[in-house]
Amino acid sequence: MTAPQTLDRAGIALRIPHSGSMCLLERLESWDEMAIHCSTRTHARPDNPLRTEGGLLAPNAIEYAAQAMALHGGLLAAEGSTPSAGFLASARNVRLAVARLDDVAGALQVRAQRLSGDDRQILYAFTVAADDGRMLAEGRAVVVLNTPLATESTRSP
Repeated sequence: MTAPQTLDRAGIALRIPHSGSMCLLERLESWDEMAIHCSTRTHARPDNPLRTEGGLLAPNAIEYAAQAMALHGGLLAAEGSTPSAGFLASARNVRLAVARLDDVAGALQVRAQRLSGDDRQILYAFTVAADDGRMLAEGRAVVVLNTPLATESTRSP
């Protein structure tokens, strides 16, 4: 059995570590070994968990892209295996074309393309665009895999 080519929000939530309202992606549009394309309208929701009094600010596009990267990793994982835990280590060359996302009409088109990587880290290029193709945000991100978080017992004094 192979991974599905499209998914709805419930299917996405099963494959990423984000749940409830923090699962920001609503649809997997397409994917292959090197790239993923998702869409969503959660940016317009008044209960978006990233929204502040000033609205949903454009830097939050990085979180949308990071969730697409997490989903990509989950889809690439071997059938029946647990996807590698990943952490966004850096975002570079980020360009924001808008101040806010919540006033963008229509769905956000979230894309990530794997540029390089191995079993420890992956470099992605990402874009977040409006339905009309207008670029809202773009950049590169490094995801570090299989790195446990420090716990009280592993932290040095």
